[in-house]
Amino acid sequence: MDSMKGIIYGMCLNLLLLNCASAKKLNEIEIEVLTKAIASWDGKELPDYAKGKPEVSILRITIPPGTELPLHKHPVINAGLLLHGELTVVAEDGATLHLKAGDTIVEVVNKWHYGKNEGSEPAEIIVFYAGIQGKPLSIKQ
Repeated sequence: MDSMKGIIYGMCLNLLLLNCASAKKLNEIEIEVLTKAIASWDGKELPDYAKGKPEVSILRITIPPGTELPLHKHPVINAGLLLHGELTVVAEDGATLHLKAGDTIVEVVNKWHYGKNEGSEPAEIIVFYAGIQGKPLSIKQ
């Protein structure tokens, strides 16, 4: 049954994209894919989705200049778009990612890491979580 839902979802998504592509020609609607990935920013393949009732969360997170977030990990897949400022993400193995406004990130899953704003203005990021109802989005160490 899950495979049938996936097939139906895929067909609906394709129809939506085809309709949007047609609409672009008529109404000047533009679609720009900012990120499409099967791996997190450190190159590791994303895990399969967990079993359970899906719960999508979208958070706007503002990190003041000079602030370092606590060490944490995400048990669910998430991705973000940095709207303003700069952000550095550091994984437990030392891998580092520097983001500037307009950059996207597909976050590491079940891997300890932290973010820090080394810039002079607040870093504002919108993060989309593909979570499971009743499960946390982040776990602090």
